[in-house]
Amino acid sequence: MATTVRTTVGTTALADPAERIIVALDRPDAVSALALAASIPELRWVKVGLELFTAAGPEVVRELRRCGLRVFLDLKFHDIPATMAGACHSAAALGAELITVHASAGRRALAAAQAAAEQGAAAQGMAPPTLLAVTVLTSWEADRFAAELQVPVAMAAHVSHLAALAAAAGLRGAVCSPLEVAELRARHPLPFALVTPGIRPVGAATGDQARVLTPAQAIAAGASQLVIGRPITAAADPAAAFAACCAELTAAP
Repeated sequence: MATTVRTTVGTTALADPAERIIVALDRPDAVSALALAASIPELRWVKVGLELFTAAGPEVVRELRRCGLRVFLDLKFHDIPATMAGACHSAAALGAELITVHASAGRRALAAAQAAAEQGAAAQGMAPPTLLAVTVLTSWEADRFAAELQVPVAMAAHVSHLAALAAAAGLRGAVCSPLEVAELRARHPLPFALVTPGIRPVGAATGDQARVLTPAQAIAAGASQLVIGRPITAAADPAAAFAACCAELTAAP
């Protein structure tokens, strides 16, 4: 039987710190991913990315939803409009509540993806998901971005342009680094969702992320939700690490 998906992304209903943290289940198989999720009793949101989805397929999304978890399907669709539309229709029908698409696919593709996602969810009796436009990946540094991609504007300006393009196409959110959140929030007030990877609690290693903030800093800048991976998933006690991140948000002014 189809169920109605809750829609609180980008709204004040996300005031609960546990609702604002999305844990990245970057695992090579469904068994280890489900075990990790089960080890964090207070967990609400999980991210299924390319590694896990390629290994385990759509069924892992269904299983996570059966466990009562909300799913951010982070596959970063980027293709011609018809292909992006078909992919987003299928992703929405799975019950993913957040779905990523590359803003650089262009306005026509973004609009087609949005319409198809709404149709896919409606066909299953679910509320529409939030499509998140990926702007510039958090692994990029400004100098390397300019040298390798040869985009003729500063990286921050390009992020702003792509977010505006997505909003004009009807999308209700974007993914950006924590360092761009404040400017994007000023241009795109709630309920527009700003989801930020590149989150590192105080004292955590940055790893392959180049543009990072702490959880409290990102929320203060205007982020809706935070994607946190290794600082939680590689911890000796993932549940304790998750609780510490929640406590940091609770203590933030």
